[in-house]
Amino acid sequence: MMSRGRGRLGLLTAAAVLLGLAAAGCATGKTDARPPSVPADAGALRGFYEQRITWKACDSGFECGRVKVPLDYAHPGGDTITLAVMRKPAADRRQRIGSLLLNPGGPGGSGVDFARVSGEVLTDRLRARYDIVGFDPRGVGKSAAIRCAPDAGAGVYGRQARNPRARAEPTASEVADELKKFGAGCRAQSGELLAHVSTVEAAKDMDVLRGVLGDARLHYLGFSYGTQLGAVYAELFPARVGRLVLDSAVDPRAWPTDASIVQARGFEVALDSFLADCAQRSDCALGTDPAAARRRLVGLLEHIDRRPLPGEGAQTLDKETAIGLIGGALYDKRAWPLLRTALQQAMSGKGAAMLQLADSSHGADDNSAEAMQSIICLDGPPSLTSADQVEARLPAFREAAPVFGEMLAWTELRCAYWPVKPTGRPHAITARGAAPILVVGNLRDPATPYAWAEGLAGQLSSGVLLTHDGDGHGAYDKRGNACVNDAVDTYLIEGRPPVNGTRCG
Repeated sequence: MMSRGRGRLGLLTAAAVLLGLAAAGCATGKTDARPPSVPADAGALRGFYEQRITWKACDSGFECGRVKVPLDYAHPGGDTITLAVMRKPAADRRQRIGSLLLNPGGPGGSGVDFARVSGEVLTDRLRARYDIVGFDPRGVGKSAAIRCAPDAGAGVYGRQARNPRARAEPTASEVADELKKFGAGCRAQSGELLAHVSTVEAAKDMDVLRGVLGDARLHYLGFSYGTQLGAVYAELFPARVGRLVLDSAVDPRAWPTDASIVQARGFEVALDSFLADCAQRSDCALGTDPAAARRRLVGLLEHIDRRPLPGEGAQTLDKETAIGLIGGALYDKRAWPLLRTALQQAMSGKGAAMLQLADSSHGADDNSAEAMQSIICLDGPPSLTSADQVEARLPAFREAAPVFGEMLAWTELRCAYWPVKPTGRPHAITARGAAPILVVGNLRDPATPYAWAEGLAGQLSSGVLLTHDGDGHGAYDKRGNACVNDAVDTYLIEGRPPVNGTRCG
């Protein structure tokens, strides 16, 4: 899906540039004085809820620890795995509210990594009142990471289905063979773990973590796919919902099987916003008329398709990579000046600046692609099961999204040959009985379109929708919109959500 770290992790494919890093080494340890919060119905899981974390100093001001959870919740007495956890204690210990769990999205984004840079995202007011806690979900980073054979699917960019219609790309049958090989390599390297990295299982892990941290209710801030994780938690444990903020929301009725065409439209909306902004800038090489700018951009991409642009050294910029990098830059409006410069150079036949956008548009967790694929394919059945089916849908994708549609259409093939059967399905989540849940959406979010925020807030029985009339992926950010930040902080600190339907300009 996509991730909301300081480097945004990404969408679904080579578009892996559309669509974090490991826990630090630790020193001496201490055990929490606060007792765990064990639910009355813990049953065979009681031992997991009762464990104590040994915290060790890591990084500057952070503490690292590990939490044990069952590999398979249906068999809690069987094998276990451990989750990597990092926290920054609340600055104001006297007015500490509890722990605030974070998830940056993905799926496959490292919560440990996100916690490490959370000072760039969360306001000082919030960090004063909460212990900021990040964890790598199961299968990610330092939490029993999914591993795949090094050469499995090596020809599939970003470990996912590419567009075989693009120049110099594999044929449809070669894509299928590579996806089969990739899945088999993941199965061989990861074994039974591959069947136990679903969002439902990660949500159950979060409840164990909540209990171990000593919180009676879960306080949580999730971005992008992290909103799906938070919504599933609320569905499973509505009585244990504390203050949940779900920013850049996913609609569980669409995730993960009906996401591609909706996301493709979202990227087109975001692109139009960029082009309108670009047209007002003196350094916009695409001209002063947004409609003409779009035509020039399409012409540039077609030129790149015929003749890839040279980058640094042996690097070249092909059309699919260019589209992916443009989409990645749309995640954060602060990247738009870099995109304008890159397009200006591309118009003059140089691809280096565009290729450099890869470093500013997404992060680089060492197993994020493997984890993303594994989680998506467990959470729902494959959208399409053959290249012929993708071909049949291409006209609809092209009509919905002239720039991004065709590339994203091929992502619907990603789970067709996965070696583990899905355990989930898209469905509405009401979480009846949960405390108010704040859902935040940007009107022009490229990766999680605003309609998804409306959908999630509408189906949650206690959903409250906060709308930001803005661009980029995610709204809450200490350097962003003050209205959004104040509303989120007030809810998390005082427990008072904004009025449903509140808009921030």
